[in-house]
Amino acid sequence: VLGGLLGNNVGQSLDRADQAYAMRAQDRALEAPVGQTISWSNPDSGNYGTVTPTRTGTDTRTGAYCREYQTEVIVGGESQVGYGTACRQPDGDWKIAS
Repeated sequence: VLGGLLGNNVGQSLDRADQAYAMRAQDRALEAPVGQTISWSNPDSGNYGTVTPTRTGTDTRTGAYCREYQTEVIVGGESQVGYGTACRQPDGDWKIAS
């Protein structure tokens, strides 16, 4: 899921601790109000980032509740931005749609 959220290149450049911090931010962002930025940082690696839900809606094909989001990750001082959509599954989990 993290690779989908952050983009394959960004997700692969994070170590396990970075990924854990980013996943916690992702979980919070998928439940946060639209426009509320959730930040994370790893003091050991110096990497950090944000996840911001930007819009909500319903998938017209499946009827699932979905959220569009923007991510920004700073790895080694370089900023990488990504965008995507996650949809809530019947069991309550989120699945990255794009």
